[in-house]
Amino acid sequence: MTILGTSMIGFARGASEETFRAVNPATGRDLDPSFSSATSADVDRTASLAAAAFVESSKLAGTRRGELLRRIAGNLEAGSEALIERAHLETALPVGRLQGELMRTTGQLRMFAALVEDGSWVSARIDHGDAERKPPKPDLRSMLRPIGPVAVFGASNFPLAFSVAGGDTASALAAGCPVIVKAHPAHPGTSELAGVAIVDAVRELGLHEGTFSLLFDRGFEIGAALVKHSSIKAVGFTGSRRGGLALVNIAAQRPRPIPVYAEMGSVNPVFILPEALRTRGAEIAAGLHASVTLGVGQFCTNPGLVVIERGTAAGAFIDDLEERIATTAVGTMLTAGICSAYRAGLGKLASFSRTRQATDADAHSAGAALFVTGAESLLANYELMEEVFGPSTIVVESTPGQLMEVARALEGQLTITVHAADGELSSHRELLDVLETKAGRLIVNGFPTGVEVSPAMVHGGPFPATSDGRSTSVGTRAIERFARPVCYQSFPDALLPDELKEANPLGIRRMVFPSL
Repeated sequence: MTILGTSMIGFARGASEETFRAVNPATGRDLDPSFSSATSADVDRTASLAAAAFVESSKLAGTRRGELLRRIAGNLEAGSEALIERAHLETALPVGRLQGELMRTTGQLRMFAALVEDGSWVSARIDHGDAERKPPKPDLRSMLRPIGPVAVFGASNFPLAFSVAGGDTASALAAGCPVIVKAHPAHPGTSELAGVAIVDAVRELGLHEGTFSLLFDRGFEIGAALVKHSSIKAVGFTGSRRGGLALVNIAAQRPRPIPVYAEMGSVNPVFILPEALRTRGAEIAAGLHASVTLGVGQFCTNPGLVVIERGTAAGAFIDDLEERIATTAVGTMLTAGICSAYRAGLGKLASFSRTRQATDADAHSAGAALFVTGAESLLANYELMEEVFGPSTIVVESTPGQLMEVARALEGQLTITVHAADGELSSHRELLDVLETKAGRLIVNGFPTGVEVSPAMVHGGPFPATSDGRSTSVGTRAIERFARPVCYQSFPDALLPDELKEANPLGIRRMVFPSL
């Protein structure tokens, strides 16, 4: 399939004189073709098309939304060879990793298809009226309805599963919201191929062309303009804290502010309790090393902070982990900018802690790094709790009393892990209670990398892990970000949505309250 390098404005293409190219991070060389940056006129056009499409998409039956999502998944699979080849060139991610990511992408599309085909996700509630009550009680029925056109920002570290056809797009389309994606400039060719799969599905099913659009831009102007546009009603973002907060601020300053669901990273602390460290130290060190270095540390769930108690077992554990880090091969990072930021982060960690291993590499590659410090230093220097995006972690040695101090000092996290021997958790209930307030996902005797695409998954957490800790970007609850509750009072049955009609023609699960 030929990559054209132009934005997709519904079924049309947009071009401008300002262009940029993708870079192969493995070689540092530019890739063909040039990509045309979108213009402010393109933003207006796509937003207007999305607003027009919302009139139709908001009323689409769940079966039709499911059909769209399944068609997109099928189109991605049909074009998988070209898609994975281009993604490999633009990201240097291994082909096997990309094949697995494509399976995750199509799997979550089909997961949301099944959700909307069932229809019960709308949380329909019916509270029957009572004309005899004094005063009379009205008939009240409510359900979730789509919020409107959604702007989605592609992520750098997941060119498929968190980008053009990723979870934000899938959940927004499932909710009945048109989507405009701002492609990540690091993998524009991959983005275009995925965008074509979506546009083709929209066209093949005879849906409004404004259901999906894709905009290219190597800078920040087009993304900012998109968030500012009055037709956009919500934003999905995965990336840095700086980028996420910038979008949150733009959205808050609009005449009519909108929600920004930004996943902004996490250090994903791992607490290893004393008996677990004594009896399973080598096993935990092996699993921790694999989790820290997975994907050259470029997952939002790589563990960047490990808390242990001082002692003989701690020394052996650190020595084991150091040896594993020292023998870790250098890996290519996604972009030169990410690699540069990683090096700066290592310098920050080294200034506050003891360096056990930090491998030098070239401008596009990164070596694994291990740092060790005490709880006193961590609590006095909160910079040590900030994410360093790359294959590094910092081990914090503490006293039993400091364990709770560290837990209480943590920022909001995507995940927190606890390793414990049999019976140890019951004696650390207070620790678990504190950690529950700090993270979206708590893990026992495992590791945070590997986010299962499941209805029960929560990939979110208290600020600053995300801009809104009440949400998730993975799992079927993600659809709730792009919907709002609407109540229908004393409506004639014939005018109610099918989900709320008395006869329940869709056969969905509903909460029905009898008259009092």
